[in-house]
Amino acid sequence: MSKSIRKTRGVAWQVIALAAFVFVLFTPPALAREENGKTFEAPGATIYYEAIGTGEPIVVVNGGPGFDHTYMHLAAAWDTLAKNHEVVFYDQRGNGRSVGDHKSQTQTLKDQIDDLEALRAHLGVERVDLLGHSWGGYLVMAYAAVHPDRVAHLIIVDSAAPKIKDTRFLFDDVFPEVTERQAAFAFADELGDKSATAASLREYLTMLCYSPEKSQAFAAGMSPTAFNKEVNKAVFGDLDRYDLNPEIRKFKFPALVITGRYDMNVAPVVAYKIHQGIPGSKFLVFERSGHLPFYEEPEAFVKAVEEFLAGK
Repeated sequence: MSKSIRKTRGVAWQVIALAAFVFVLFTPPALAREENGKTFEAPGATIYYEAIGTGEPIVVVNGGPGFDHTYMHLAAAWDTLAKNHEVVFYDQRGNGRSVGDHKSQTQTLKDQIDDLEALRAHLGVERVDLLGHSWGGYLVMAYAAVHPDRVAHLIIVDSAAPKIKDTRFLFDDVFPEVTERQAAFAFADELGDKSATAASLREYLTMLCYSPEKSQAFAAGMSPTAFNKEVNKAVFGDLDRYDLNPEIRKFKFPALVITGRYDMNVAPVVAYKIHQGIPGSKFLVFERSGHLPFYEEPEAFVKAVEEFLAGK
């Protein structure tokens, strides 16, 4: 992931940044939705979070690393979930409104786990429902491995693999003409050319959804300025030494593993293997979705989440 955006063999930042890439700055609606935003002090970082709705909290952990949470606001699913739950989003350290000097701030997996634990404590709940998307799926699995007694329910959506290098993606096989166009921007992108990064991201966005029309709609009005490449590189530079596979076998809380049938960003087999690794977990495939089932099939997504949380 710390490599060029064009990379589609190995763990390139675009992959597990996973559609989280998603996007990259959705200025008008995203900022307008932040009237409920607050900050608190975690060890070594100021963390920004936003809560909508009322009820038992569901903490939504977005993808990246290096992106803020605003791409989540493109989906209608969260407003529907907020009718019965408090839906909590937050910006991971160094991103978005979680302010701080990322150059002096440490960016390790442990930091990310500690920040999520600090958020749980700040919310004042003993056990929390966690929903992680993309890189956020990896992060909630890591958090649950360290704090299993703090997890009520775990929902893992189109997640990176428990061992990061095992993440599989299909861009080259399904969209060879798009990845070839991306390759033309790779050199300039690595040199720090922001226009090249933006151009590569635009190509990337076209490969995320089952529906090309939804991909285009999702990308509309976005710019690449919400992505922090330094944070992305720092976090992914810390991940190679971890293997969560032995840890997820210890999970005893309810877990739901979700994938889009046509997820090119993380092949569905990754989700299936996560499901196989977590005892008693449920596995659900959204047949008309890519990497973003909460965006492409919001009604079915909400129904599945509500039923899971209700124990059905």
